[in-house]
Amino acid sequence: MSTPLAHTRYALRTGVTCLTVPGGAILLNPPHKEKLTGLGAPETQALKTLNRGPSTLLEMTGGAAEPNGVTTLLDRLSAGGWLATTVRDGARDLYTVSPFSTPPARTATPAAKATLSKFTIIHRDSDGLVLEHPTSWCDLRIHDPRLLALAAGADPAELGLPADISTQLAADLHWAGFTVADPATEDTTFTTRSWSAPDLWFHRRSTLGPRVITWDHFGPTQWAAPDFPQLPARRPDYPSAPIALPVPDLSTLRATDPTLTAVIEDRHSTRSFDDTTPITLAQLSELLYRTARTRSVESTPDGTERPSRPYPSGGSVHELELYPVVRHVAGLAPGMYHYDSFDHALRLVAPADSPAVQRLVKTTSATLTEAAEPQLVLLISARAGRAMWSYEQVAYANTLKHVGVLLQTLYLSATAMNLGAVAQGFSDTAAFTTATGVNELEECNVGSIIIGTPAAPR
Repeated sequence: MSTPLAHTRYALRTGVTCLTVPGGAILLNPPHKEKLTGLGAPETQALKTLNRGPSTLLEMTGGAAEPNGVTTLLDRLSAGGWLATTVRDGARDLYTVSPFSTPPARTATPAAKATLSKFTIIHRDSDGLVLEHPTSWCDLRIHDPRLLALAAGADPAELGLPADISTQLAADLHWAGFTVADPATEDTTFTTRSWSAPDLWFHRRSTLGPRVITWDHFGPTQWAAPDFPQLPARRPDYPSAPIALPVPDLSTLRATDPTLTAVIEDRHSTRSFDDTTPITLAQLSELLYRTARTRSVESTPDGTERPSRPYPSGGSVHELELYPVVRHVAGLAPGMYHYDSFDHALRLVAPADSPAVQRLVKTTSATLTEAAEPQLVLLISARAGRAMWSYEQVAYANTLKHVGVLLQTLYLSATAMNLGAVAQGFSDTAAFTTATGVNELEECNVGSIIIGTPAAPR
């Protein structure tokens, strides 16, 4: 720990409990703990003061002239990541270094002015502004907005801040890994250049690791249950009249389908389709029934709904919906439809001449041979609240996993039916929102796959 500025305030980091005993103490933050022994009366008193809340060195020592023992204890606690440290200017809080794992040893701050890393983000949460970095051991919480300008390189004198505040902030940003001496160094190796900030943040935020070591606020916690009802399993119907779809004979398919090994080995992406013999409404109906129908809904004692469909879904939330965008399907008028997986029916969402639907068709051409237009695109959307009501931090990551298993289910079923399929790594989310008229935060496009009659091999 560097020499603290005057009025620096210390606190046990969130989740830490300190049990003091004669001559020692035990620090607890499951699954971590540390035993402190050989403590004198000043150190024990300092720990008791910290247990009551944030304290300055003066408050912990009662104004003792020789606080060396307490300073040494603070150094040890800081090195172990047990303390959150708030730097202040007089009685005004400026920023707090909040650890969530053990910090590295401090190294010399670069002489040249450092720059924020491309991975450092600044955002607001329920407690205010915070700087975060996906590979850091701490967060840096901003209490005074002048510190944002200071972190960006502003002159502390122009901000009305003492020069030593700038020195301390630079040292703490460097220690936390929020800054780099030369921004170009982050792009000189493939390892760092290959990661974008959103990708690295998504990875770190949706997995267990240094930031998340318990299940208290991670995974299927049903965090929203006390304040919000779960969204119903069934999406509200679009107002158009339903188009009933024929139900395939699963008993016959069980007997006549190719084997699982055959469809796995024969599966491939098809980029050329035969418009002279397009996919039929009956084939579309069979594909939807085999892959995405709602087979049943279980109601749990606490009132949540757990649908069952042919593909798996974490917690049986089944937040995904299918939207067939039809250009050329025999027996079905062009347009954008929603698949009602409960009634096995289609409802028209937007007509074929809608500019948004035309965009949804045309943007798939980049996937097909000679920029051809698809016979059929199945857009996959997520009713985000179905997953986010239950899951903390991993909801969107789980949704993308669900998209993956649904795409594979569609691929294998299409292969069994002698249909061609090719999944897309992108789709026009803005056009989807325009065509459906939905709030993107309530339902968003998360995947797409082109389906049709494959062209004969050349």
